[in-house]
Amino acid sequence: MASGIKDKVVIIGMGCTQFGERWEASADDLMVEAFAEGLDDAGINRDQIEAAWFGLSVDEQNLGKSALSLSEALRLPNIPATRVENMCATGTEALRGAVYAVAAGAADVALALGVEKLKDTGYGGLPERNKGTFDDLWFPSATAPGSFAQFASAYVARHGISMEELKQAMAHVSWKSHENGALNKKAHLRSRVDIDKILKAPMISYPLGLFDCCGVSDGAACAIVTTPEKAAELGKTGKLVSVKSMQLALSNGSELSHDSWDGSYALTTRIAAERAYREAGVTNSEKDLDLIEVHDCFSITELVTMEDLGLSAPGHAPQDVLAGKFDRDGQVPCNVDGGLKCFGHPIGATGLRMAYEIYQQLQGRAGERQLDNPSLGLTHNLGGFPNKNICSVSLFGHYSG
Repeated sequence: MASGIKDKVVIIGMGCTQFGERWEASADDLMVEAFAEGLDDAGINRDQIEAAWFGLSVDEQNLGKSALSLSEALRLPNIPATRVENMCATGTEALRGAVYAVAAGAADVALALGVEKLKDTGYGGLPERNKGTFDDLWFPSATAPGSFAQFASAYVARHGISMEELKQAMAHVSWKSHENGALNKKAHLRSRVDIDKILKAPMISYPLGLFDCCGVSDGAACAIVTTPEKAAELGKTGKLVSVKSMQLALSNGSELSHDSWDGSYALTTRIAAERAYREAGVTNSEKDLDLIEVHDCFSITELVTMEDLGLSAPGHAPQDVLAGKFDRDGQVPCNVDGGLKCFGHPIGATGLRMAYEIYQQLQGRAGERQLDNPSLGLTHNLGGFPNKNICSVSLFGHYSG
């Protein structure tokens, strides 16, 4: 019987670059920047790393398709390294590979690193990839804003609220992201924006306006993980950050096969969250979680995710959002670093960036945005479209072994 990974792996070092329009830096430069911080934080040398996982989603024209890019850029000691890709959940997938290797005893110390240079693609949004003839025939005009905008229409239809009520709540989500991003020196967007400006912004895909959409960023992030026993050997003391659970759920086609799914929620999030809570021993997410980092590619996605994670009752997320429940000083602070919306969304790095914020908060090193003694945090990383996606839900807390 599988016992899970709770408290079998701890994070001893993390690094994250400045996100944004990093025209001056190559992808290799960004990898080195994140790795240097992570290595210094861990207090080890690179020769102590025994395996590595490399998250890269779309930027193949600069880096190639293999993990050689990682190994060469960081001068890793001829260790096994694997390139992984799971759409926008790629960063978390790299971390999952490293964590599972350590939990299984295959490596004492492992590295996970994700990077993306989206600005170099020249696209204003996510770059389109050639999916092959079959997918191009079935999804000839699908875009990320268009697909996630349908969340809003479905949510309104399901719960009987007006689109104007929903837009007010979405505007609060975006306002919160800008307020939090303004406190984060590594965030791509650091300007505060008032609600009125958000509501009057140009429309991208109704009802999503300009400020409801995350930006396109360059960046990298990494984590170095080991066992609690190895951490003790390395002289690590104080509050160790432990991996409590990492769960992944992928669409199996049911959302597109029949009408049991109405488009108002993400089925994979609900499944991954239930598994992650069970593995971590969380029985009441509202009371147990001190902070969360969720995949706010669009403001409506964050709002819907509050219900999918069990933090709002069905149909009540708009009221909870407007009441400040997920503000930095609310009951369950959400995206206190600015989230995808303002920290940025370099796809391969995003999941690791989320873990980076939880790690900083749990160690009391988050500066101006530091919360009061958090002990358990969650990351939620979603890749794909509402009807066809990959979702990872992970929990991190203080080591209790």
